[in-house]
Amino acid sequence: MKPILTINNLTKKFGNLTAVSNLTFTINKGNVYGILGPNGSGKSTTLGIVLNVVNKTSGDFKWFDGNTTTHNALKKVGAIIERPNFYPYMTATQNLKLVCKIKGVDYGKIDEKLEIVGLLERKNSKFSTYSLGMKQRLAIASALLNDPEILILDEPTNGLDPQGIHQIREIIKQIAAKGTTILLASHLLDEVEKVCSHVVVLRKGVKLYSGRVDEMISSYGFFELKCNNQNVLVTLLENHPSFGRIKVQEHLVTAFLKEPMKSEELNKFLFEKGIVLTHLVQRKESLEEQFLQLTDAVQHQN
Repeated sequence: MKPILTINNLTKKFGNLTAVSNLTFTINKGNVYGILGPNGSGKSTTLGIVLNVVNKTSGDFKWFDGNTTTHNALKKVGAIIERPNFYPYMTATQNLKLVCKIKGVDYGKIDEKLEIVGLLERKNSKFSTYSLGMKQRLAIASALLNDPEILILDEPTNGLDPQGIHQIREIIKQIAAKGTTILLASHLLDEVEKVCSHVVVLRKGVKLYSGRVDEMISSYGFFELKCNNQNVLVTLLENHPSFGRIKVQEHLVTAFLKEPMKSEELNKFLFEKGIVLTHLVQRKESLEEQFLQLTDAVQHQN
């Protein structure tokens, strides 16, 4: 795996506040990484440090093989960490020509990138006539002009309507499918689950999890059960080797699996033990449930 960005024990303090605490993770080529956490978890600060707009307190990071200066490495990076900032009275093409001049990129790239983000037909419209979603898509086109090896997006769907959110997510998937590595900061679990292959979960600047999204949600799921003899049901489940945590809330019993099991298997086992279920639903744990368990565990430790 070819590393694009390696972060080691990165820490950032603002006075008494530790925004990022001993953060370590690696981004390898060809994946879509999500930095996931609620507002104030240190996502934007982390991106600011690696993009040289925020000074770190301690620790280090290196781009690519580590032999490239950050200044030169950033020429191979596309990033949107602020709200799109273009001249309102100029067209999309005119705005992107300015960016090409700054980045030293050929104008020939403009139409190609506008097509990727679905704005080619509106290339001669003034920026001021664009919707918020279109403005965000133009910003992505701008960040792609230098054919970056990695595209960094900070909360790319913030403030957009459902259609705008869907369009941005589809564009991100298309860009990734062509081999560009993507690093995306988001507070939306749903976004990370739909778009990212890997995730780093942050809470108050501390890493709670780092790894593949599918491994984070690779638990075997759980059963939601109801019957007329709840105490016996709970005892049977607690003594069954396939189950871990058992949760009881009024008349609903939730049994978390430690290994695969089909609903008919469980139903047959319980029936043979004299338990007739009045409710049986098998569910997969969502990233949200995993995330809540992670953050809950941290709160209990503190």
